[in-house]
Amino acid sequence: MKRIRIFDTTLRDGEQSPGCSMNLTEKIEMARQLEKLGVDVIEAGFAIASPMDHKSVQTIAAAVSNCTVASLARCTKGDIDAAWDAVKEAKHPRIHVFLATSDIHMEYKLKMTREQVLERISSMVAYAKSFCDDIEFSAEDASRSDRAFLAQCYTNAVAAGATTLNVPDTVGYSTPQEMAELITYLKEHVEGIENTDISVHCHDDLGMAVANTLACIKAGATQVECTVNGIGERAGNASLEEIVMALHTRRDFYEAETGINTRQIYNSSKLLSNITGVPIPPSKAIVGANAFAHESGIHQHGVISNAQTYEIMKSTDVGIPQNTMVLGKHSGKHALREKLASMGYELDDQEMENVFARFKDLADKKKNITGSDIEALVLHRRNAFIGTCKLLGHVVNTGHGVPNTSYIKLQRGDEVLEDVAIGTGPLDASFQAINRMLGMEDIRLESFSLNAVTDGEDAVGEAVVKLEDKNGATYTGTGLSTDIIESSIRAYVNGINKMMEAAN
Repeated sequence: MKRIRIFDTTLRDGEQSPGCSMNLTEKIEMARQLEKLGVDVIEAGFAIASPMDHKSVQTIAAAVSNCTVASLARCTKGDIDAAWDAVKEAKHPRIHVFLATSDIHMEYKLKMTREQVLERISSMVAYAKSFCDDIEFSAEDASRSDRAFLAQCYTNAVAAGATTLNVPDTVGYSTPQEMAELITYLKEHVEGIENTDISVHCHDDLGMAVANTLACIKAGATQVECTVNGIGERAGNASLEEIVMALHTRRDFYEAETGINTRQIYNSSKLLSNITGVPIPPSKAIVGANAFAHESGIHQHGVISNAQTYEIMKSTDVGIPQNTMVLGKHSGKHALREKLASMGYELDDQEMENVFARFKDLADKKKNITGSDIEALVLHRRNAFIGTCKLLGHVVNTGHGVPNTSYIKLQRGDEVLEDVAIGTGPLDASFQAINRMLGMEDIRLESFSLNAVTDGEDAVGEAVVKLEDKNGATYTGTGLSTDIIESSIRAYVNGINKMMEAAN
């Protein structure tokens, strides 16, 4: 079996997706989950982009030990200096340099000739090599580049010390056959390529990122660049979970394997969704709510007789629990802990106390607690109990032809705050009361959404808000409750807590 290295760029390319930005604490939590997942390389960010990006890469480099940590850099000394400064404390550092090689990029973006591009690649890869042994070179827009020129670019990079050559389909233009042919061509025409890893980075603009990536593996690629849930620029990147499970399920065809702990795939996917506030589509392959669901009577009969009649992989292989234990208000902490363990969650004593308290509260409102309910409680445990402010209570008065009023009671440290406000609706009144009592009237509510995370008339609702402060920075807040007003207020308080944490 050929070993395929998984290069995860969720924290760099993925975070560039609109609405998917993360703060430092969230990035570290995601990086640790990626390490638990077993990725080979974590691209932690673009160090030169901002002081916060630099700090994020630097902190992640120190926080993980089993993965290579990479920082992206353009082919300039300033970028490379910043990248090295950010990753130098990592146990396995990598500098990832890139330069565009297509005619359209060279003419309109770089304003450089082919000769200038070749010289820049040679000099900047060599400069990066003076800091670090592990150097990756990417030819941006490789799939639309002249093949002979592209081969010379990679030859120069290898001669200067590159150990990984990345072939990006930057704008998602290529087809599987074209990408496979390109890898074959480069293997035959790049001098020294046999001593490097051949990597691919495919975007999903035409919906073929995963197919293109798998075609490249078949053609000889040894590293793939991907993101959890496929998040990324425009239509996104190749989806990590789909690539990994395609190789896992069809190893007879691809004759390749990865070092991924597949049982951590679902937890990784849900964590990212919870952090960014971007829901996973129900029909999403591998991790969507419907991926292992069967409604048709014919399908149900087949699956009961033999799951392989309609399932080509086990749900437990990707960490999706089989919710067979029924939990309710009479269940104890031991039963809840066993259920959590079967779902792949390990909580410390304090987290367990917090989740159990909310579990008992939820059980008083719902007859049966489902696995989705428990999962939602776990993912929201930090939102509910950690932060500058905590919601103690609320009362809203709403109706047609009467003022919409809201009374909010918060705790901030040892201080208890109360206020009442009138608004155009119950949420507007609630948010105004919170802003006023905290002295944060300049906050703008950029977006608000509400989703049911479980089924039935007593479903748990998850509210997601995006708040913008006076400097234009945005913060995502999430809240959970069977009461949609309460979940919305909790989401707003959670977003403000993140804003206040960033200010400190």
